Amino acid sequence: MPMGITKKILAAAFLIPAGLQGLSQAGTDSASITRKVYNLGEILISATVDKSTINENDIQKYNARDLGSALRILPSLVFSENGARNESTVYLRGFDIRSVPVFLDGIPVYVPYDGYVDLARFTLYDVARIDVAKGYSSMTYGANTIGGVINLVGMKPEKKLELNSRLGAMSGKGFETRLSLGSNLGKVYIQTGFSLLKKDYIPLSSDFGTTALETDHRRDNSGQQDIKSSLKIGYTPNQTDEYSINYLYSHGSKGNPVYLGTDANTRIRYWKWPYWDKQSVYYISKSAIGTKSVLKARAYFDQFKNKISSFDDNTYTTQVTNQSFNSYYNDYTLGGNLEFSSDWNTRNYLRVSVHLKNDNHSEHNDYEPVRHFSDNTWSIGIENVYKPSGKLSFIPGVSYNLRKSLLAEDYNSADNLISDYPGNRNDALNAQLATNYKVSDAVSFNFSVAYKSRFATMKDRYSYRMGRGIPNPDLKSETAINVELTSAIQILKKLYFRPELFYSRLNNTIQIVDYVLEDLSQMQNTGRAEFKGIDLSLEYQPFTDFNTYLAYSIIKRENISNPDILFTDVPRHKLFASIDYTIVKKITFNLFSEYNSARNNSSDGTRVSSGYIILNSQASYRFAGYFTASLGVNNIFNRNYTIQEGYPEAGRNFYATLSFKL
Repeated sequence: MPMGITKKILAAAFLIPAGLQGLSQAGTDSASITRKVYNLGEILISATVDKSTINENDIQKYNARDLGSALRILPSLVFSENGARNESTVYLRGFDIRSVPVFLDGIPVYVPYDGYVDLARFTLYDVARIDVAKGYSSMTYGANTIGGVINLVGMKPEKKLELNSRLGAMSGKGFETRLSLGSNLGKVYIQTGFSLLKKDYIPLSSDFGTTALETDHRRDNSGQQDIKSSLKIGYTPNQTDEYSINYLYSHGSKGNPVYLGTDANTRIRYWKWPYWDKQSVYYISKSAIGTKSVLKARAYFDQFKNKISSFDDNTYTTQVTNQSFNSYYNDYTLGGNLEFSSDWNTRNYLRVSVHLKNDNHSEHNDYEPVRHFSDNTWSIGIENVYKPSGKLSFIPGVSYNLRKSLLAEDYNSADNLISDYPGNRNDALNAQLATNYKVSDAVSFNFSVAYKSRFATMKDRYSYRMGRGIPNPDLKSETAINVELTSAIQILKKLYFRPELFYSRLNNTIQIVDYVLEDLSQMQNTGRAEFKGIDLSLEYQPFTDFNTYLAYSIIKRENISNPDILFTDVPRHKLFASIDYTIVKKITFNLFSEYNSARNNSSDGTRVSSGYIILNSQASYRFAGYFTASLGVNNIFNRNYTIQEGYPEAGRNFYATLSFKL
């Protein structure tokens, strides 16, 4: 869609007359979803602040087994893959996952060393809702939210007995099983669950042309297995106070399919990940102070371990050549925060937060000494919701963040010795302001400006980039000014339209500077960039059992400081659309499609993935009061396409599931 046409559509949207009535949250059976949400895991500023939400109905409707596949249904979010590491990721309005950290019930769960996380490892059987905040996000999340936030909110039982189970099979010799059990006895509640997802291989399209490295249509070394268990125990002594402790364990293992593209400079890797494991223990409480104030506390331990095994060839049996190794990560985070909130008068709602996060990373290869790294990150934030009238609200916020290096060890492979890097620290001030104006029950506007920052990760500061780089311990934080104008409009009784206009100006960005010392590069704060675009979403329910949904995004990213270095992995255009129809309240048909235009996969433009459009469908039948049987097919037309050049995606594939819900 040309930019000129898009601008006209947006202008028309904002000029719709304000005489519309009855604005509400679009969607079906939202009340049944809301009451299962684990409210202690939410981080909210105000109901007037714009955010995107995926609920349990959406997860089931689109058969989203993991976080990456769920997020692709929203505007602003682009699904991508790091083919060289077989990782799923997303970009939010052009920002990568390091700048849009992932939280679980408000607890940071991204990897301490590099800030990344493989979204395919986060299965969703125990998730009630996914909240996505964009350029403007609450100061109570803490540091590094320069591009936004993704928060997974867990489930909380409301009845004495709740049981949810599912069995399924899928193409690629795959199967899944999950069980969730909950009980609420009034003052005490418990929620526990288990899931297993396993697939031997990815089936390729019949249009894929076999090669010497891929001789059939079963993608070699593409298998995966994910096991997850969780436990939540809570105590509510009265109407205002609540205390809970949570435990989560996940074990993942995966192959890493080889590169099949045309770029002669891309190295062929024969990698496997025998384990990709996370373990989290966290405590959350809420205590009333008088009648107007609340103190919320979080304390957490989050651990990440993984192993990469690199082999000599596609037999994955020997490790003799120089490219072979076993690499081990052992990371953990200790942290906590306090949140004080108060309705100190009828027009103001104040929130103050203090965070401390201690990140620790250890790494080594076989026959090498272990290197250790440790950082402390502090954050102090304050924000206030001021409502001068029933239709108008202002939400200013400010925070101060400080990162201090406690330990960083350098390894010299020539003499097999460890030495210490010099200490370093960095601080950043963040500020933002949002305003909401409710024209009527049918029309509202949000405008926000946010100045945010992201600290350089341990990898940014200390990595040798596999022998091609020079560490830079003194890297400073990146900053961005995010400006957003959004509107929520009810055009007809069941027709909802949301246009969003956004602009981000990035400064001090961390980029690779080549030839700093002979042929070696270094990460430096030299970059300036602009991201700008439009998000549009439309939901229409012409009658009770028929729903349509459409989400469109257009984005332009410009590297101002060095235009020859291209931004990667985000298409200019993205469109997601779905239709679902229910017959006699038992049978539901769902048809949904996604379009992505072409995207660069390398900063020099030599690797490009062509645009694609895929169509998926699902049919579900509810019977005997408690059971639901579903059949689905993804990529109906068996398209051969890539998200990362050289890494073909799945062709036509099928699945069948049987669910029981009590």
